Formats: sequence, C-alpha cells, structure tokens
Amino acid sequence: MNQGPKPGKSDPMGAAFAAARAAGALGEIPVGAAIVRAGATIAVAGNRVILDRDPTAHAEMLAIRAAAAMLAGERLVDCDLYVTLEPCAMCAGAISFARIRRLYYAANDEKGGAVEHGPRFFAQPTCHHAPEIYGGIRAGEAAGLLRDFFAARR
Repeated sequence: MNQGPKPGKSDPMGAAFAAARAAGALGEIPVGAAIVRAGATIAVAGNRVILDRDPTAHAEMLAIRAAAAMLAGERLVDCDLYVTLEPCAMCAGAISFARIRRLYYAANDEKGGAVEHGPRFFAQPTCHHAPEIYGGIRAGEAAGLLRDFFAARR
C-alpha cells in the first residue's frame, strides 16, 4: 500500500518561501504558507490582499481554504501549516477553527503577530484548539525578505 511521500522528503517551508517571493514580486507583502498532510504538501499560497481586493486574502487563509477544498472538509486535523511570518489574530483564529495540528513559522511579527506577540491567541481561554507551535525556522531569511521588500518601497 502506498503511504505517499515520507515526511522530510518535501520542503514545505521552502514552498512557503517561494510563494512569499512570488507574492512580493506582485507587490504583495511577501508572506507565504504551505500545508502538509502525511508528508505531502497539499496547498501553497502567498498573500493576495491587493490582487484579490480582499483583506482576508492572507497566505495562511488562502492555504487553509485550498487544503479544506482539496480534502472536502473544514477540519485539517492531520495537517501542519508552515508560514514565513508569525500569523495575525485573524489567521490564528482560522488555524484554530481548522484544527491545524502543528504551526511552523519563520519570522516573529512583534507588531501584528498573535501567536507569541500581541493577543497570544492560542493561550486565551476562549481558544477552542491550539496547535503545537514551532517558531523561528529560517527567521533571518524571512526577516530579510520583508526588510528588503519594505526598503524598496521607501
């Protein structure tokens, strides 16, 4: 029986970074996300707020929507999310409602983040589900990508 790709064979954070770079090239804030299930990357997205004229079109939201559509269900219980920037409160809420198993993120977002900064969404008593959280993965690379993006616009 084929179990699909073995964990570690794919590079979901690499896919998230590629999506972030593509978003940045389109003038979007360069944030990317990838969702993995059973070792296979099943959804990848970059920010599309400006392109879609949709304030909810964050990379995490788009990846969650794509994974839920692919799996034909609203629960992503056996899925892990990789994202290049600490999720905001909106995205943290979606992660909780989707029942994402693990969250891996790169750079901290001291101003807009809601995982380790700001409201610390998953630590709130009203949070229904909190994923395992692993932050700081390739943080320097993510911070540099964001710094370069904003420096080019000043």
